Amino acid sequence: MKLWSLFLLFSLTINLAFAQGDTTVIDFGRQPNMPSGAIALNPIGENGKFGWDFGSDKIIIPHDDGVIATSPVYFSFQLPEGCYKISVLLGSNHETTKTTIKAESRRLFIKNCMVARGETKEVSFLVNVHNKKVSDTIDVFLKEREIRALNWDDKLTLEFLGNLGIKSIKVMLVDVPHIFLAGDSTVTDQDLAPWASWGQMFSQYLSEEVCLANYASSGASLHSFRARNRLAKIISQIKKGDFVLIEFSHNDEKRKGENIGPWSSFSQLLREYASKIKAKGGNPILITPIQRRKFASDGKLVPTHGMYPKAIRSIAQELKIPLIDLTKMTTQMFEAWGPETSKKAFVHYAAHTFPNQDKKLEDNTHFNNFGAHEIALAMVQAIKDQKLMPHGYFKKDIAPYNAFQPNLPEHFELTMSNRFENKKPYGN
Repeated sequence: MKLWSLFLLFSLTINLAFAQGDTTVIDFGRQPNMPSGAIALNPIGENGKFGWDFGSDKIIIPHDDGVIATSPVYFSFQLPEGCYKISVLLGSNHETTKTTIKAESRRLFIKNCMVARGETKEVSFLVNVHNKKVSDTIDVFLKEREIRALNWDDKLTLEFLGNLGIKSIKVMLVDVPHIFLAGDSTVTDQDLAPWASWGQMFSQYLSEEVCLANYASSGASLHSFRARNRLAKIISQIKKGDFVLIEFSHNDEKRKGENIGPWSSFSQLLREYASKIKAKGGNPILITPIQRRKFASDGKLVPTHGMYPKAIRSIAQELKIPLIDLTKMTTQMFEAWGPETSKKAFVHYAAHTFPNQDKKLEDNTHFNNFGAHEIALAMVQAIKDQKLMPHGYFKKDIAPYNAFQPNLPEHFELTMSNRFENKKPYGN
């Protein structure tokens, strides 16, 4: 349905009570009989259901055919948990635009979409919206910094970056298979820049046949992920045929005590995860951990994960479930870059690179946008090579990736979000 009147839009979507296939359209072009300037919707806190967020109503420039901006802007909807198809009509009659779109905690979907002046292009993608409720009596336990994250609030937030032009946004509830992510800070949707993970870059390569639900958490081990009811949350949502990608060990390595280690508690927890996922008709896939950036004098990486990668490989073989050897791929990747170029894939920035950053950032575990994007490409290639998922789950125009010949940072372009923090993720 096309909703030409802003006031009609408010009245019809006041509850945003979506049923399967229901659609809401927000058109940013001023139409006949609309008050001048009315399209600058109130901030989301004022109408309570949708609107510009984070002060974006003061940044956007309204035109007859839509809005434009050169700084990041945000638009949010209050929506129930589910998977939503988002369709955005991009372009402007006033200038050429180049738009990047992220959703929730900086999940990347559209990168550098160029639209010539006077032309339009519609892009669409699927976004998972989730909350902490597992059942009437059980919730996911969130850490203090997770409570404020966009992934866990009561709305769907779209982030637009670049020299952007937006004509309309359409939202529709859909029912499709899911890919769930269970992991630590190298997998989670990092809410604030400059931190990034492969999980939030992976989303841009998926087709509209599948929806990505990322439940990974910074600082998580297999034990704490289960204890905080994140595993229970995934199990409560799995449908037959869904996939669960499982990558841990960075934080498991730090756990001490009797019966704690790669061949005891860790292996047993992997068996438990796989068993519960299979019981719901899901497909578990084990992933060995990403290497840390620690080079020896000969230019080779120093292994830091002990016996954990070997234990994961052993459990995959024992249970006859698929394995993605990300330890091996990231070793190839980082060594191909070498000690200096590899810094540009991690959070290594001089002081004053970002607002209120008075000290340099040096992190050899967590990635920036470029590094996270490279890991995502490696993951896509591994899944396709091993035929672990239906071919239709991925977009058709993805170039082959070779970890021995990774891309160079100077060839990567992605506008950075302006929501920033100096503090390293949990688990560093």
